[in-house]
Amino acid sequence: MAAPLLTLQGIALTFGGTPLLTAADLVVTPGDRIALVGRNGSGKSTLLKIAAGLVHADAGDRFVHPGAVVRYLAQETDFTGFDTTLDFVEAGLKPTDDPHVARQALLDLGLDGSEPVSNLSGGEARRAALAQAIAARPDILLLDEPTNHLDLPAIEWLETTLAGLKSAILLISHDRRFLETLSRATVWLDRGITRRMEAGFAGFETWRDDLIAEEERDAHKLDRKIVREEKWMHGGVTARRKRNVRRVRELAALREQRREHRRVEGNVKLEASDAQISGRLVIEALDISKSFPERVVVDRFSTRIMRGDRFGFVGPNGAGKTTLIRLLTGAEPPDGGTVRLGTGLEMVALDQKRDELDPNWTVTEALTRGRGDQVIVNGKPRHVASYMKDFLFLPEQVRSPVSVLSGGERARLMLARALALPSNLLVLDEPTNDLDLETLDLLQEMLADYQGTVLLVSHDRDFLDRIVTSTVVSEGDGRWMEYAGGYADMLAQRRASTTEVTPASPKKSSGSKSAPAAGAADAQRRKLSFKEKHALEQLPVEMARLEQEIATLETRIADPRLYAEKPDAFAAATARLATAQTELNAAETRWLELEMLREEIEQRT
Repeated sequence: MAAPLLTLQGIALTFGGTPLLTAADLVVTPGDRIALVGRNGSGKSTLLKIAAGLVHADAGDRFVHPGAVVRYLAQETDFTGFDTTLDFVEAGLKPTDDPHVARQALLDLGLDGSEPVSNLSGGEARRAALAQAIAARPDILLLDEPTNHLDLPAIEWLETTLAGLKSAILLISHDRRFLETLSRATVWLDRGITRRMEAGFAGFETWRDDLIAEEERDAHKLDRKIVREEKWMHGGVTARRKRNVRRVRELAALREQRREHRRVEGNVKLEASDAQISGRLVIEALDISKSFPERVVVDRFSTRIMRGDRFGFVGPNGAGKTTLIRLLTGAEPPDGGTVRLGTGLEMVALDQKRDELDPNWTVTEALTRGRGDQVIVNGKPRHVASYMKDFLFLPEQVRSPVSVLSGGERARLMLARALALPSNLLVLDEPTNDLDLETLDLLQEMLADYQGTVLLVSHDRDFLDRIVTSTVVSEGDGRWMEYAGGYADMLAQRRASTTEVTPASPKKSSGSKSAPAAGAADAQRRKLSFKEKHALEQLPVEMARLEQEIATLETRIADPRLYAEKPDAFAAATARLATAQTELNAAETRWLELEMLREEIEQRT
């Protein structure tokens, strides 16, 4: 195995009294392609900055192989001290690099090097930062949300370019397809520690869910063990005083362990407020056009959007996606053609720039629009603190100013504002920016259940494939083409040069509904058998016996004279210890299963 290029060991960091990282480890070897994943606020960007040497940890060790070149792409780029994009990219080259590679990297990303850095758009700034990171061909490339502000052609170019590099890559991204394409290993940062899976992101969620389920089983096992010890306590501290004192001490330790156990952070609860049902026809556009002095943005585009449709709009930055949606929703008149809106429309729009948020507002003012401390959701008042919990805001953030929120928190706040309003037409302009993958999944589920119509602008290919029923694509020169299905369907139709084809839905088994119903009926009638009741009573006794045997064996094996004087006895004790530990684990697991079954039956009755 090759020597590591970068090693982080036991990294700990505390912000404002709250531990962010407690025992984070990371190893990057030549050729690695690592996806660093975790919830918003879990410390991914901070860990990447520690890896880059920009932030110093409170504890732990950082080692970079001597001579290894590291390049870091931050979420926000600082262009201070540079006049043009070429100056900026050249500053990142190694002393031995040919200056020509800087200009070539810029050209590959659609820039020529003469652009003043003071006038760059968000997408241009991102491309210049990528050019600087890639041009030096570093040994280690640390990328924090590299697809932010990039359009789909640039994202696909970046995928191809990164795949061809020899650099080791450590990558943070909310773009699921991007992670699946590039990663070969996945590091999960959760509650201050890291866990590594030697496989790409495609298998991450199954692996993560298995770990969480195992952790929940262990937590439940701990809960039941505390209950068991508390029952013993209530029986009185009597005979065998020394053993009783030890059990009292162990119970206190168990309770402390339970208090310190940090559960997996909850999920955002997304639910859109429903308005009255709109008319069947939502939008009808006939030969609409829009031009600006420098170019044509929309050239004779026609479409019909019906209630329940989910339209996705894709194209390069500057192609006119937002303008086209403004024409379709009546926010801007077309130069030619007609737009007809259906009846009973109540539209809510989510702006990608977050301009709607005043940085001087508090979170409460942003959610209530300055009207008290109640939010009306689906016609019912809710206290703002309760509603905030649904979007993973802490109670102490009720009075926090918007200006101190992170990008992910601002994105969740915008979602909370938009979803609280009654609507039957949602217009979402880049809603996935700054959202973590779990929140993206929940947003997808909410949109799938939404009874109204959705117009969606996104560069997230996976999100488009999961959500939209039709994809409208810029073909250049103001021409827009509508395809049935998501982004992948659009690409397939383009390649095949055929008319719109909607993929067939998978057929459901005729027995798919009756089987769960029958299973539920069986579960309703389920009772503990005599053997199960007996096992539930005897397993704690058996577990206590095994715990005592394990303690005795450990004490015996710890005696150095045993190995020196009786090696056969030492080997036998070691083998029995392994067997006893296996038996204890099996007994605890069986007891936990029966306890859970008993609780479930009691709840039903």
